[in-house]
Amino acid sequence: MDLIQAIILGIVQGLTEFIPISSTAHLVFASRWLNIYGGNAEQTTATMAVIQLGTLAAVFIYFANDIWSISTAFVRDHFSLLTGKRGMRFSGTDGVRPMWLSDESWLGWLIIIGSIPIGTIGFIFKDFIEGSGTKNLWIIATMLIVIALLLALAEFVGKQRKDIKHLGIVDAIVMGSCQVLALMPGASRSGSTIMGGLFAGEKRETAARFSFLLSIPAITASGLLELRKALKILPPDSMVPLIVGTIVAGIVGYLAIWFLIAFLKRNTTAVFIVYRIILGTVILVLLYKGSISPVIN
Repeated sequence: MDLIQAIILGIVQGLTEFIPISSTAHLVFASRWLNIYGGNAEQTTATMAVIQLGTLAAVFIYFANDIWSISTAFVRDHFSLLTGKRGMRFSGTDGVRPMWLSDESWLGWLIIIGSIPIGTIGFIFKDFIEGSGTKNLWIIATMLIVIALLLALAEFVGKQRKDIKHLGIVDAIVMGSCQVLALMPGASRSGSTIMGGLFAGEKRETAARFSFLLSIPAITASGLLELRKALKILPPDSMVPLIVGTIVAGIVGYLAIWFLIAFLKRNTTAVFIVYRIILGTVILVLLYKGSISPVIN
């Protein structure tokens, strides 16, 4: 992988990781077009996972104040509980948050709870996720359309009343379970979790914000695991381009987060739904006609 290829992959990753149109679908096409590593599925998967660390950095920078508040409040509240300075009361605010926890530390617990499903499933099916089967265009095209239709349904039936302070365990479980769908290529992590948030009655910007915070453990785990593997299986001369691609992904990802949160404050996800359906349909037609191969040969 050369420098130009890495920059292109970084731009694609940064744009599509947070916008609900599936980063995997676009990265698969980009890697095919660029002929990354001659189509080696294992090396391509490792590269995608490492470049994700750039978008993870974007989340850390964009939500730096939130992350600091959550972390410090989590430690403070639990230390107070352990030292007996604060009693354990469960009446909570609006029947959601236990009274002994602040809003910030409760959000920390929701991120932990919401990360359990993808952590469990991701560990069990790790070998399959890293294989070439997860780059199959039949699956990608199908999931593009399926999630688009579910997202449209969520827009229609979701009450969209909850803000970030009114999230509860149900929200964490629903969005965490929907995040598991992101293991299927073409689903989109942000698309799946925002869909779950809308079904749970959250406002669009609330669903997006919690979606990004919820992505931190999953992206961190997969990125660091693949980084260790990438250092062993990727050609030595690809390390500098990989670093550059990761930095580019971080810069573009930061802008994508800002754009999406601002966009969803005033707009629905309709434009993304239409885009996903069109892209998925085009891919299915091309596959049916034999114009493109479902997997890299």
